[in-house]
Amino acid sequence: MIIQHGSTSIGVRTNEGVVLGVEKKLVSKLMEPAKSEKLVEIDKHCACAMSGIVGDARVLVDHARVESQNHKFNYVEPLQVDLITQAVSDMAMNFGEGYEGSKRKPMARPYGVALLIAGVDENGPQLYQTDPSGTYFKWQARAIGSGGDTAMSALKENFHENISLAEAEKLVLKTLKQVMEEQITTDTVELCVIKADTKLLEYRSSEYINGILSQLD
Repeated sequence: MIIQHGSTSIGVRTNEGVVLGVEKKLVSKLMEPAKSEKLVEIDKHCACAMSGIVGDARVLVDHARVESQNHKFNYVEPLQVDLITQAVSDMAMNFGEGYEGSKRKPMARPYGVALLIAGVDENGPQLYQTDPSGTYFKWQARAIGSGGDTAMSALKENFHENISLAEAEKLVLKTLKQVMEEQITTDTVELCVIKADTKLLEYRSSEYINGILSQLD
């Protein structure tokens, strides 16, 4: 399955917010280590990490953004994270039929991507995972991609219900360090959080990530 060969993505939900971390694979040393397309904003209160075919993910994320903005325009409130996830899963499930109101041609095959959708809404911090079949599940901590199985073992050992946001950030980077083939640096990982008090997405800077990496064994 192509998702199991994709780069590793990890999400952790805490009472203080949600953390998403992704591995950035540089195909060549000549590539500019710019921002990857594997950790993206859906709305101000919701973000998405992915593993699999980035082009397929872009279609699903664009659909989620449109649904979210339409809801905000009509109801003057952000769309709940579970409804954003449901919209993505509905589109994945209807891959052969297209989607009502969309001008895109229907996909002739399932979308080859799994997503971690994280956000904070009126129900608090949320973390969901979708897969190509159109099913989705709610998680406290989840890892997908090539290092997903190993990372899940590490998460099971270290996650607890009262984990703080800072501890979760450290756990995500520590777990990525364990499963990544390349050395972990600010060029090979990305990290973002959505805090429960602000309900706003924040990307962590290279300096911030370096500070956490320096504390790891």
